[in-house]
Amino acid sequence: MLLSIIQGLFQLYSLAILIFVLMSWFPGAYETKLGEFLARICEPYLSLFNFIPPIFGISFAPWVALIALKFIENGLLYLLAMLGLGGF
Repeated sequence: MLLSIIQGLFQLYSLAILIFVLMSWFPGAYETKLGEFLARICEPYLSLFNFIPPIFGISFAPWVALIALKFIENGLLYLLAMLGLGGF
């Protein structure tokens, strides 16, 4: 039960990051209510990966951030399962 809730939250946050990144393709999208909300919840995490330079004008930092988030999720789920907090 607990593991599925945590998995769902990580998936929801990953989706929020993906939507936030795709909003850069649309002019003015960040000024909408949704854009402002996503900026508040996604930019603090994504700013941790600003040290990655763009290659040919394309930033791969969001993809690295998503991969790191998946590693964090797997590590946390493994730790909770090992502690017996998985709700099996």
